[in-house]
Amino acid sequence: MSWKTLDDMDLNGKIVLTRVDINVPVEDGKVTDATRIERIKPTIDDILAKGGKPVMLAHFGRPKGEYVPEMSLRVTVPTLETVLGRAVTFIEKPSRDALDALPDDAVILIENTRFTKMETDNDPKMAGFLASLGDIFCNDAFSAAHRAHASTTGVAELLPNCAGRLMQAELSALESALGSPERPVGAVVGGAKVSTKITLLENLVSKLDVLIIGGGMANTFLMAQGAKLGASLVEEDFLETAKDIMTKAEAAGCRIILPTDGAVAKEFKAGAAFENMALDADTVLDADQMVLDAGSDAAAAVVAEFASLKTLIWNGPLGAFEIEPFNTATNTAAKAAAELTKAGQLISVAGGGDTVAALNQAGAADDFTYISTAGGAFLEWMEGKPLPGVDALKNG
Repeated sequence: MSWKTLDDMDLNGKIVLTRVDINVPVEDGKVTDATRIERIKPTIDDILAKGGKPVMLAHFGRPKGEYVPEMSLRVTVPTLETVLGRAVTFIEKPSRDALDALPDDAVILIENTRFTKMETDNDPKMAGFLASLGDIFCNDAFSAAHRAHASTTGVAELLPNCAGRLMQAELSALESALGSPERPVGAVVGGAKVSTKITLLENLVSKLDVLIIGGGMANTFLMAQGAKLGASLVEEDFLETAKDIMTKAEAAGCRIILPTDGAVAKEFKAGAAFENMALDADTVLDADQMVLDAGSDAAAAVVAEFASLKTLIWNGPLGAFEIEPFNTATNTAAKAAAELTKAGQLISVAGGGDTVAALNQAGAADDFTYISTAGGAFLEWMEGKPLPGVDALKNG
């Protein structure tokens, strides 16, 4: 690893500026999902155990550089105190003197870093101010690692730095999935549109042994081969792109798996009647028919592929998982991946909003090796893009 962890740092008596992601959903002034707050607890606990004083830096919402009372981090304090099991001191306008005056075991939260445009501009003045508040910088917000902001990269370049426990877990999981994976390595990439995942697909085919494509994306690839899919979601402007990706995959020795059958319906609604139909280059559906899920044979083929893999990356569902019965293929595949992982036969790493929701719905998420909640940062990592927040730690 080219970055340090909390184990490598002497924190005793030090103020540890800790970038966290507590950008949690709030309704009626209360946090409705504390998952992100729960995930930072190991880092805060370890800093305290090593004699450090954690000062949390975080953003909340998109205030666009302005003070927006409704986006104050103060709303997170009660939940932070519940999760951490200790009092949290909230400070709107911090100073080093104020932080030094607090008890050695204090836990401090600074107001929303994005209340000034200097944060998103990575202004050296703001980075310098933040650095003046602490002795060590700890980044525990992988979800913001794709942003070159003052609180993610600017301050990291000015202080001794390390990864927090959540960041460490995320980077270790990603390294095991694509950096130096156990082979064969495969990926599931699903979702509605090819257009949103072109870079991702182009990067993956050069690194994978098997790429399984599902969801509406698969329709575009099938149509690129000649299929006529009626009212199915297809991006006709990206048929040539799909052909190019298939060509690159073949040249790189990466097999692309497309559904050989699908659940075909005339209505996009829960409980709609459907027919399991074969899908290939010669398929011709009626004008009012649409493919809404991978079929039973396709799901079985995906499960068989999983059994041959050592490492699996998952991003996106295999069908319209939000509505029954078109969640069947996703559920079947997710449960199979979870079982193989639990049995020690597979390393499984998944991420992306729809992906997490789909795996939770299938009851499979808890048995995956790692589930990333990082969203954009996870996708940019899959695309092979540099992550400024991680690169800044390498320079520490």
